[in-house]
Amino acid sequence: MYGRDPWGGALEINATDSATDDDRSRNLQDFDKAALSRNLDETQQSWLLGPTEQKKKKYVDLGCIIVSRKVFKWTVGCIIAAALIAGFVTLIVKTVPKHRHHNPPPDNYTLALRKALMFFNAQRSGKLPKHNNVSWRGSSALQDGKTDGSTTFKNLVGGYYDAGDAIKFNFPQSFALTMLSWSVIEYPAKYEAAAELAHVKDIIKWGTDYLLKTFNSSADTIDRVVAQVGIGDTSGGPDPNDHYCWVRPEDIDYPRPVTECHSCSDLAAEMAAALASASIVFKDNKVYSQKLVHGARTLFKFAREQRGRYSSGNEASIFYNSTSYWDEYVWGASWLYYATGNTSYLQLATTPGIAKHAGAFWGGPDYGVFSWDNKLFGAQVLLSRLRLFLSPGYPYEEILSTFHNQTSIVMCSFLPYFTSFNRTKGGLIELNHGRPQPLQYVVNAAFLATLYSDYLAAADTPGWYCGPHFYSTDVLREFAQTQIDYILGKNPRKMSYVVGFGNHYPKRVHHRGASVPKNKVKYNCKGGWKWRDSSKPNPNTLVGAMVAGPDKNDGFHDVRTNYNYTEPTLAGNAGLVAALVALSGDKSVGIDKNTIFSAVPPMFPTPPPPPAAWKP
Repeated sequence: MYGRDPWGGALEINATDSATDDDRSRNLQDFDKAALSRNLDETQQSWLLGPTEQKKKKYVDLGCIIVSRKVFKWTVGCIIAAALIAGFVTLIVKTVPKHRHHNPPPDNYTLALRKALMFFNAQRSGKLPKHNNVSWRGSSALQDGKTDGSTTFKNLVGGYYDAGDAIKFNFPQSFALTMLSWSVIEYPAKYEAAAELAHVKDIIKWGTDYLLKTFNSSADTIDRVVAQVGIGDTSGGPDPNDHYCWVRPEDIDYPRPVTECHSCSDLAAEMAAALASASIVFKDNKVYSQKLVHGARTLFKFAREQRGRYSSGNEASIFYNSTSYWDEYVWGASWLYYATGNTSYLQLATTPGIAKHAGAFWGGPDYGVFSWDNKLFGAQVLLSRLRLFLSPGYPYEEILSTFHNQTSIVMCSFLPYFTSFNRTKGGLIELNHGRPQPLQYVVNAAFLATLYSDYLAAADTPGWYCGPHFYSTDVLREFAQTQIDYILGKNPRKMSYVVGFGNHYPKRVHHRGASVPKNKVKYNCKGGWKWRDSSKPNPNTLVGAMVAGPDKNDGFHDVRTNYNYTEPTLAGNAGLVAALVALSGDKSVGIDKNTIFSAVPPMFPTPPPPPAAWKP
């Protein structure tokens, strides 16, 4: 039986369907759509019609990939356009004049720093290295120690001449080395930026090598140290000496006595501070660093056991009289703690009785004035650093807190809002109350103010209180800048007090080596007096020397014989170097927080003792 196909064909209903599903599918696909005799509605078309035929895309076979011809054309076009643009830019770059970008010129502090370090090269005693870089200086005093039969130290060659004469005073020399080492420990990155790190370390080592000769540095216990080499008799006697004669160091042919000391706590403790601080500077040279540490321990032990002032009853009292040795105890013990990590030194440095003897709890006109004679304020700043960054806690916290508070008070006294110290009309702070040679005290204060400002910044502390008023750390840096700027020429006389810096600076510096010409003529003791008394400028420029400075009226006399105006010193220049490096370069480059703590073990504060049992 056959039925009618609704699409116009016949279907055999009863016949067996022998076609498979695949055949049916294939037949349906092969169906001739054009042969349909009637129009189909949309539903019917969706049943039978396949996908609408699309226009074939054209492709490009690149071998490893097949891409659309349109994409290929766009890609090639973009590459060609980019090449044309790059060529055009290259052409412009090559034809336009080149403008090279140079690093910004060094600031005045960096320029002055480089010169201030040169002063130490000019002060060297002994056999000078080829790289000493001061053309008018030569080897000198090669017989120091050998010509004095009374001393047990026969090799005392080396070290530094103190000022304008040829005496080697170990007390201020040691202080100068401590200051230089401190500045290197705090600001190595700034020395590196100024390309002076190797130079300043060489200067320090020249001094510490000499100090190791001035006592038995291999022993654990000593009974004497050398206090000075040379003599500065001011009585005007006929015998030639380093004060009476005016000759170049290279021409010295008179005896140079050695002064030994058997009871000199201040000197030995300061020498210990110098060696201990230098051991941190040279910590990468383990053998030398340990040698310095051992020497510092030996010296400090001697300082504690053989008590007395080194300048008591001898010539040193005329030039560098020490008023006390208690401040050197705090100072030396602080540096030995940093160098060794031995808490016995910290315990000594924070002993209230020693601090009291050092003047920590009483005022006076010179309270807070840091110098070669008074180390207390420097030690207080140094120990405030410990509290700020390590906070050792009990049993040190009470005295460390006191030192920290006292440091803040002294910093307040530097500010122009307070009247602890007068200022000249030109703005120079009178830390020595109008007495001569003021600049050595000013540069030390400028260094400590900048350093303390950087301590607070590194501790994320924006400032500190002076009474009820809060001051930003910036005011400390501004104080230091105004003082150093005064020294470098921003003063009523428009004169730089650093020789060789700027165009207007002292030309008649009180200095034997600089004032006597190097002309192959050897002048005898009195023969050099004509150069001393001459009104002509020095034939040799003592580059970097900071002279003693102006008077309280901002006046200055460029006269060679007036040492209160024109004589430079090791201690003064060391403070200048420290202040300059602290202020130099980028302000954002602060202190090295960690190097000074290299030998300090991790701290676990001892808990305070329990309170006494309650009694009814």
